[in-house]
Amino acid sequence: MSDQAETLVPNTPTPFDKADVSDEEFLRLFAAAVDLLEDSGIDYVLMGGLASSCMGRPRWTHDIDFLVKPDDADRTLELFEAAGYQTQKTNPMWLYKAIKDRVVIDIIFKSRGDLYMDDEMIERAQRRDILGVEAQVVPPEDLIVIKAAVHDEERPRHWHDAIGLLIREDLDWEYLVRRARHATRRVLALLLYATSNDIAIPERVIRELFAVAYPQEAT
Repeated sequence: MSDQAETLVPNTPTPFDKADVSDEEFLRLFAAAVDLLEDSGIDYVLMGGLASSCMGRPRWTHDIDFLVKPDDADRTLELFEAAGYQTQKTNPMWLYKAIKDRVVIDIIFKSRGDLYMDDEMIERAQRRDILGVEAQVVPPEDLIVIKAAVHDEERPRHWHDAIGLLIREDLDWEYLVRRARHATRRVLALLLYATSNDIAIPERVIRELFAVAYPQEAT
């Protein structure tokens, strides 16, 4: 497998840096990547900006983020390499990359908060159409947790992506509370902020998350 150096000099361009590409070329590569995964039988869900754009606020992105099980990460990278992609074990703890025709694919097998793909996530994955490409998309509840967990000063879009999901999606609140254990206080903060913008959040959800985050105050 064509592994690249895992330690890179800051600000040094690499073949895996995102580059300008036409929307048509991006969609062609996106469709090909989805077909490759589905023909292989590897379980996956689409996450990131593309998932947010079809479930939450409308925005365009040239990011392709696939979440797979940790046990499938190496096999997934080998699959893309065999299909002519240049590959990289970017971070063996959570991220591999593949690139073809300047389109970069992130193969993620652990999200922040130690959130992994599991059988329940696979069962709840939704088939969605994204500009003519059908793909398995991460459950919106999991995407909200992921967006809350990865939000920071440099990437405020994640917070607003999550707000868009809260507005547009019909959520399973019990499942959201259960998954929020990976980033309880961040999800609680997100939901409280949502209520300040008159977004309807069940009060019991706020109370349940508060009890988990601050058990002594809740008793």
